[in-house]
Amino acid sequence: MSSAQSLVDNRPVSVAHLFLSRVEATPDREAYRYPVPAGDGAADAEQWHSLTWAQTAERVRAIAAGLLALGVRPEERVAISSSTRVEWILADLGAMCAGAATTAVYPSTHADETVYILADSGSRAIFVENAVQLDKFASDIERLPGLGHAILFDPGADLPRVEGLEVLSLAELEKRGTAYLDQHPDAVEETVRAIEREQLATLIYTSGTTGRPKGVRLVHDCWSYQGVAQEASGLLRSDDVQFLWLPLSHVFGKALISGQVRTGHVMAVDGRIDRIITNLPAVRPTLMASAPRIFEKVYNGIAGKARAEGGAKYKIFLWAAKVARAYARTEQESRAATGRRRVPLSLAVQHAVADRLVYGKIRAAFGGNLRGSVSGSAALAPDIGYFFAGAGVHILEGYGLTETSAACTVNPVDDYRVGTVGRPLPGTEVRIAEDGEVLLRGPGVMRGYHNLPEKTAEVLESDGWFRTGDIGEVDKDGYVRITDRKKDVFKTSGGKYVAPTEIEGRFKAICPFVSNILVIGDGRNFCSALIALDESAIMSWAASQGHGDRSYAETVSSPQIRELIDGFVQRVNGDLQRWQTIKKFAVLPRDLDIEHGELTPSLKVKRPVVEREYARVIDEMYEGAREA
Repeated sequence: MSSAQSLVDNRPVSVAHLFLSRVEATPDREAYRYPVPAGDGAADAEQWHSLTWAQTAERVRAIAAGLLALGVRPEERVAISSSTRVEWILADLGAMCAGAATTAVYPSTHADETVYILADSGSRAIFVENAVQLDKFASDIERLPGLGHAILFDPGADLPRVEGLEVLSLAELEKRGTAYLDQHPDAVEETVRAIEREQLATLIYTSGTTGRPKGVRLVHDCWSYQGVAQEASGLLRSDDVQFLWLPLSHVFGKALISGQVRTGHVMAVDGRIDRIITNLPAVRPTLMASAPRIFEKVYNGIAGKARAEGGAKYKIFLWAAKVARAYARTEQESRAATGRRRVPLSLAVQHAVADRLVYGKIRAAFGGNLRGSVSGSAALAPDIGYFFAGAGVHILEGYGLTETSAACTVNPVDDYRVGTVGRPLPGTEVRIAEDGEVLLRGPGVMRGYHNLPEKTAEVLESDGWFRTGDIGEVDKDGYVRITDRKKDVFKTSGGKYVAPTEIEGRFKAICPFVSNILVIGDGRNFCSALIALDESAIMSWAASQGHGDRSYAETVSSPQIRELIDGFVQRVNGDLQRWQTIKKFAVLPRDLDIEHGELTPSLKVKRPVVEREYARVIDEMYEGAREA
């Protein structure tokens, strides 16, 4: 038995157990960093404060005891509706140490769905970021008879009053918890000792692209497994500094906390997406997790800036990008074939020159210390992956679902392969069904959908295998490749199957102006596409062409933009089979976003929503059309 497998097999009962062990082992080490604004509130004057593990434990024990004082009992649900911040983590750890189960609610969730989640989960208490989150359900409190308490992270000058609901600040909850511990000093430790592996730990609701969201039941053993498996895989180290901005209501962000508690490394926490670029040089992380969209935006930004500078600088960037991709591809192919990284001398010399001119600046923008950045929730275009790999920014694609408590596979830091999602974590099995569907089995797999036994039976086999709904393959070295979403693969009226995400990924790799693209064609006689452009990139290009006086809507509807994007469409079509080619496309008047319900909080495109929103645009592309 390998040491990694031994670690997994002998994992603790829960993250609550992991947490108490971590505090005992390294009480004085730094645990968390978080930004605190200066007195004048200026964002650029923010300071990063720290909590040691001992200080974290003091607050977590007070929160846990406060929940016990409110009458919360094992497996009863405690919801959290907040952006990513250190208080989210403290509340989650406090709920787990009280034996309760966390119900994760995205702060972007609209009021009706928030009430549905709170009611379906049977939540007894809820942590909310501020009055805005409280207002989402306060007027419907009669639909939530089991909800008795709301705890505000940012209470404001005066606590809101809601009839039938006790509203208190986080500070007040901790104060009550401290008083409770004065009377019951061992209450938290006794509660943690009583936790069992199969006890419910979390309900995370799927984003609900069709119908109501489903509550995924994840037990304490799921999270303990995640923590230990991430360490055993070599993904996390005790000396890491991780920058966390992902939504903690998403399973990806939540799983990272399990790994961090296990290894005890430093976590810098700030969920403000508009501060990512500013925070990276300040935090100087060794590790960061992200969604592919962030890397696509960074790449587009770099390319756009080089284009705006024009002349020799733009030519140098294009040359350096080509060298980066060639170097990374050659190096990885050599490693896969021979076990050693080898590149021709001429390519190595070009790479060294490009590193001095271009790549060093890219690494500096990420803080200069990044040894790996985990990418998940959607596929990363291979050409973008090779670009960053060649520039020394190592993007480690992984794969997982809400139903598997996040990561099932991940690329190793020292042998990652662009275009794959890596190898299974220790303790997780991967099998490919006859129709190509990826099946998973392991400790991280959910125990079912909350109150939905029929839906559970559709995806969870009696022998533990979970049907992911994704199409994929496993190579001879055990690396998994996800080729498409089973439900997204469509068949044209001519009987040809098309995997849209493959085409979309190719387009994103060559078009620096694209933000989102959806390839359409199910039951149609040819493929078309809806294309949304990145505002900053396309407006910069328009200004360089003397059209800086136009609005975004005017710009994207102009003939010049149509011609520009058509050039990229034709380039993609040149590498596709005839039935895969994009015959027609429409540039959308705005980008897709969460507010219009077109993206999930983890930035995945909700295809059915977008297709309904732009049904008329799609129909117009097919009116009177015949296959070319």
